[in-house]
Amino acid sequence: MSKIKEMNGMKAILIEQYGSADVLEYTDVPIPAISSEEVLIEVKACGVNYADTTKRRGGGGVHQTALPWIPGSEVSGIVSKVGSAVTHVAEGDRVVAVVQEVGGGYAQYCKAIASRVLQIPDELQFVDAAAIPVQGLTAYHVLTTQGRLQMGESVLIHAAAGGVGTLAIQLAKYIGAGKIIAAASTDEKLELAKSLGADVVVNYSEENWIQQVLENSDGKGVDLILESIGGQFRLDNFNCLSPFGRLVTYGSASRTSVDVNPALLIAKSQSLTGFLLGRVTERKELFFESLGQILELAAKGVVKPVIGNLQPLHKAPEMHRLMEQRQTTGKLILLPWEE
Repeated sequence: MSKIKEMNGMKAILIEQYGSADVLEYTDVPIPAISSEEVLIEVKACGVNYADTTKRRGGGGVHQTALPWIPGSEVSGIVSKVGSAVTHVAEGDRVVAVVQEVGGGYAQYCKAIASRVLQIPDELQFVDAAAIPVQGLTAYHVLTTQGRLQMGESVLIHAAAGGVGTLAIQLAKYIGAGKIIAAASTDEKLELAKSLGADVVVNYSEENWIQQVLENSDGKGVDLILESIGGQFRLDNFNCLSPFGRLVTYGSASRTSVDVNPALLIAKSQSLTGFLLGRVTERKELFFESLGQILELAAKGVVKPVIGNLQPLHKAPEMHRLMEQRQTTGKLILLPWEE
C-alpha cells in the first residue's frame, strides 16, 4: 500500500480513438478504484495478445470496446489491495489474472474480478506467469476440452511458433500425442516448433502443404487440427483431416469468413468446433482447475512459455506493429515498471 500512497497516478497505455498502433498513448492515468469483489494488482508483467490489436482497430461489432480504454487481457504481479468480499488472495500474494472483460493490463496497476485471480507457484517468474493465462488456457482447452486429444493420436498445430502454438506443442507432447505436425510460415518459426517437440514441420505458405500433411499421416489425415486463421484456410484444412477427425477453431486472424456446408462434415464423420476463452473464465471452478494445472506444469518445467519479445510499457505500439506484421514468435510481454 505504501507505494500507492506515494503516487498520484500511474503510467498506462490509453486508447482514446480506434485506429493503427499510433493511437496507443503512453500517459498518466488514475490508479483504479476497486469494488468489494475486486483485487488491485501491481503489474509486474503484461501479456500482449492479437485480440488487443483487433479491439484497438475497433473490431468486435456490437461488442466494440468503449473508449477511452486501457488494453491488456492478462497480467502477473503482486496484490496491492483486496475488496472486502475477497478471501482466497491477500495483499502481498504473487498472482496472475485474466482481465479480458474490461482490459486494463497495459498499466502499472490493474484491477481484476477476484474470481479471475489465482496465486502463482513460487518457482514461477512473473514474466513466464504473464505468458500463460490467455495462451495457456487456450492451448489446454483446444487440445483437451474441445479437441479431446487422446494418447497416440496425431495433431496438426497451425501458427505453431505463436503463443498458443508453442504451448500447444508442449502440452500435446505431455498428453502423449502419437505425432505432432507443426505448421508455420518461415524456416525460423519451423525450427522453433521442432525444438519444442514437433515431430514434423510444414510450411503452410507452400502450395503443397496439404499433401505434406497427408504424406506424414499415412495418407489418411490427422485426428485433430488446431487453427485460428479462418476464411478459406479453415475449409482447406478438412482436406487433411482424418475420418472422425476434429477441427478446433479459436480465432479468425484473416478477418474473413466462409460458410461450412454440413455435407462436408458428414462424408467423413468429421466435426468442427470452436473455442472462446471467455466461456472458461465464466466458470470459476473450470478456470481455477485448468489454469492451476498449467501453472504447476510450468513451475515444474514440463512446459516453458516461449518469450519472443520483452519490452517496457511505452513500447506497446511497436509490439502491436510487429504482431500485425506477423514478425513475432512466442509470447510478447510488456514490463510496466521499466523505462
